[in-house]
Amino acid sequence: MSSQGKSSHTTTTRAPRKSDLPADDVRDFRLRLKEVLDEKDTEGRAWSSSKWGVYAFYDYDGEPIYVGQTNEQLRVRVQRHLTNQRTDAVAMRILDVFEVAEIELWPLWDLAGHGAKDPVARTTLDAAEYTAYLDAIANSRFKAILNEKIPPVSPRTTLPPSLRRSLIDEKTRAERGHADIRIARRAETIARLAAVARERGEVSEGLRRVLVIQAVRLAYLSAERLAVVEGRPTPDPSAINVERLVGSVLSEHSDPHGLEEDSNDASV
Repeated sequence: MSSQGKSSHTTTTRAPRKSDLPADDVRDFRLRLKEVLDEKDTEGRAWSSSKWGVYAFYDYDGEPIYVGQTNEQLRVRVQRHLTNQRTDAVAMRILDVFEVAEIELWPLWDLAGHGAKDPVARTTLDAAEYTAYLDAIANSRFKAILNEKIPPVSPRTTLPPSLRRSLIDEKTRAERGHADIRIARRAETIARLAAVARERGEVSEGLRRVLVIQAVRLAYLSAERLAVVEGRPTPDPSAINVERLVGSVLSEHSDPHGLEEDSNDASV
């Protein structure tokens, strides 16, 4: 008689969860990002839950690299940059997510309840973003950051309390933060950005400005590494004069008052 039993070789497999697919360092980064976005202030509000707000990204040296604003919620906007990668700043290779080591959030709680097109709220948001941008420029070794579109020129204002946190652990810092890895990564970012400019042809002046600023950042990081190898003092960042290379970074050359619609960093 032949056996009617089921084969012992039959196995059941299941597709992994999407959250388990990224590499370990990416999962760790996203977990830390979630923890930061879930962090609450003294009133029990998640810092990132504010509909209106301003945010900034910093690299492994604590160097400010990008400032932005949102009226759709800080959490949503930041995640689009750093996880979904659905903003032009990332898609166009202007901002390298792997270079983001810290984040800072300025929630504008006073604007809660205002509509997205409310002119008073928009003016307040623009002033907060421009103030954060000016502070980032002042705190940058190169006096320039990677915004493709400079925020509309606005009067300085007093920024609300902010939350600034690291998005990487010591293991990730040791792995990604090595100078040779960062040099290679930055060179790759520049190559991709240059390819965008070449393939599209008609790109913003801001994108071409960012290409120069990224090249400056690469040149300095490479010079810094050379100095370490040769046992010399760290080079002075002022050896590179960004303003002489790209002009003023305080307003757009062709749109000094920010009157043109900013389509390069629109929500998608």
